[in-house]
Amino acid sequence: MALNTQMADVAVNAEADALTPLFANGYLRIYSGTQPATADTALSGNTLLAELRFGATAFGSASSGVLTANAITSDSSADNSGTASFFRALKSDGTTALMDGSVGTSSANMVVATTTITAGQTVSCSSFTIDVRNSTSGF
Repeated sequence: MALNTQMADVAVNAEADALTPLFANGYLRIYSGTQPATADTALSGNTLLAELRFGATAFGSASSGVLTANAITSDSSADNSGTASFFRALKSDGTTALMDGSVGTSSANMVVATTTITAGQTVSCSSFTIDVRNSTSGF
């Protein structure tokens, strides 16, 4: 029989809220190139375009399994020029990967004004969400 897990909001909200401390004061690095298969896969041939920071309280409480980020600190001077294709979120240690996701001007995990990044420009994030219910975790 096929798997057909249906989680209630109380369960997916608890799962989502349990993630939030991991992101506290963490990094949100934007890259060009092909997104690796998983967040545990080493980067290969990707260029770091910009690095933003989560606050001490990275997210508010989950709603229907969705976490919406609180204010994210912009990168006041992008590292390199290129086309943003994905991000990698890391813990505050700057080395422990938490997740990868899409970058775009709409309908993406991380919404930015433009995916064309120029070295030295300010890069900000207008929207960042994590949807636990519809993630590849199987829920």
